[in-house]
Amino acid sequence: MPRRFIDISMPLENEVRSDPDIARPKIEYLGHQETIPRIQTFFPQLKPEDLPDAAGWALERVSLTTHNGTHLDAPYHFHPTMNHASGRAERAWTIDEVPLEWCFAPGVKLDFRHLPDGHVVTAQEVEAELARIGHQLAEGDIVLVNTRAGSRYGHDDYVDAGCGMGRAATLYLLERGVHVTGTDAWSWDAPFVYTQRKVEQTQDASLIWEGHKAGRDIGYCHLEKLHNLEALPSHGFTVSCFPVKIKAASAGWTRAVAILEFPPEAASPPPPQGGATSGPAKPVPR
Repeated sequence: MPRRFIDISMPLENEVRSDPDIARPKIEYLGHQETIPRIQTFFPQLKPEDLPDAAGWALERVSLTTHNGTHLDAPYHFHPTMNHASGRAERAWTIDEVPLEWCFAPGVKLDFRHLPDGHVVTAQEVEAELARIGHQLAEGDIVLVNTRAGSRYGHDDYVDAGCGMGRAATLYLLERGVHVTGTDAWSWDAPFVYTQRKVEQTQDASLIWEGHKAGRDIGYCHLEKLHNLEALPSHGFTVSCFPVKIKAASAGWTRAVAILEFPPEAASPPPPQGGATSGPAKPVPR
């Protein structure tokens, strides 16, 4: 069956403010000439001119946290324990313990680009959006949230852009069998700059990370810093988001990809709407 692969990951890069300044990735690029001394540690008699075109190999030295770039958060990131709602709380899974079946499943996209920055999405808004797109959640669906933040990637305000998912909205999904969620914003929750103001006004610390902390009740994973969600339909695609296997870690980087399949009778897939191999993304009408 013909397939189209749409890249829904953002690149790791130095120049873009994809994280707060204290947590940005740092990439040092070593070119073909700079690595020759490394090769000479294995071959001491080697002269640069002995190599084809006097060129060594290119490599990069990277300083990262597991939450830089597009990544999958494990339940352990949210809280030390999970599944309190079942009455049998257990140690939260780390990223190397997340079931692989969770990471390759049908995808659903909720379009919340019209909601203002800092808005906390409610369960009622999730229910209304599912009704609008005509989808009933099934066990294992991967639910992706398209926010205004996606359009701000590459700009200095990206970290503070987009709406966030509230506790009730997150539990609405988890209680219906969703194990993996995702967002194109910096965080699953509303940007901290807005949460800080609400906490100062209300003195209610439970508002801090309320969407993440839903994982204390029901263990789940979510993807953060997705990209190009505008290129996806509301449903009818598969998400692949296997994380890098890091022992006992709270998250793992992933090259998240959406896969669209077309019936054999189709002469060719419809023109692409975006992705790494198909040019700039074109918004799907809401």
